[in-house]
Amino acid sequence: MNNLIIKQINELLLQSIPLSPLDTNLEESMRYSLEAGGKRIRPLLLIETLKMLSNNSDYSKGLQTALALEMVHTYSLIHDDLPAMDNDDYRRGKLTNHKVYGEWKALLAGDALLTKAFHLISTDSLLDAEARIKLVEGLSDASGHLGMIGGQTLDMESENKQIPLETLQQIHKEKTGALLTYAIMAAVTIVKPPNEISDILNNYSEHLGLIFQIKDDLLDVYGDEKNLGKPVGSDEKNHKNTYVTLLGQVETENKLEYHVNQAETSLAQLKKSGYDTTQLEDLTKLFYKRDH
Repeated sequence: MNNLIIKQINELLLQSIPLSPLDTNLEESMRYSLEAGGKRIRPLLLIETLKMLSNNSDYSKGLQTALALEMVHTYSLIHDDLPAMDNDDYRRGKLTNHKVYGEWKALLAGDALLTKAFHLISTDSLLDAEARIKLVEGLSDASGHLGMIGGQTLDMESENKQIPLETLQQIHKEKTGALLTYAIMAAVTIVKPPNEISDILNNYSEHLGLIFQIKDDLLDVYGDEKNLGKPVGSDEKNHKNTYVTLLGQVETENKLEYHVNQAETSLAQLKKSGYDTTQLEDLTKLFYKRDH
């Protein structure tokens, strides 16, 4: 991973949440979750795809959108951890937001991060008006009732029920995959490559989202609690439907291999078209091999 980009993202995230003259500690709560760690996968995907499409030239046009994407992801984690949802006490080895600041402030911190995300994109002076509108539209779709929130709703409604694999795949595609797809397609919106390249990247992003979620399901079974930063077995405790509960561990591993192969095929097509896919190859391996 590009640690310099991650360092830059981390610094810019905190700079984008200045203290308020309202004299509350809401910003402290927002920053607490932004600083909770994580690999900044979504911003990295956006920036590395942007660099690849523009031959590793200046990626500053993607920074504001990358920050916005991480804020949306972070808000979703704050809300997911609440007692009404997953009821988790720890996230990445730290107490969850509501355990530190209380439930109502955690709700508002999540709301504020979501709102701030759209402000960042809509005021990005490095992008033309058309790009800003498309990026806001895309993030709205990816994070809203047809994307992440819709997937989370379907996931919650499926608890304590037996569901078919097709429903589980739909949950994963929207709940987890939608923002990962957005990360990649946001770079497409900014650079505007040929349609055939856009199609390859869209296909790649869908397989990448499934790799991420299937690996998540497996880590909840055999992951190391210290590395995960949360208890192993929380899916079973919360009666969650996962690839493992539906298919068993062996078949789940086979599904993971399939989607890895499909993602690598897409990258091979991009390489054949003259693009340097090294960083995306590394990120794919990270998704596949990660231990947390």
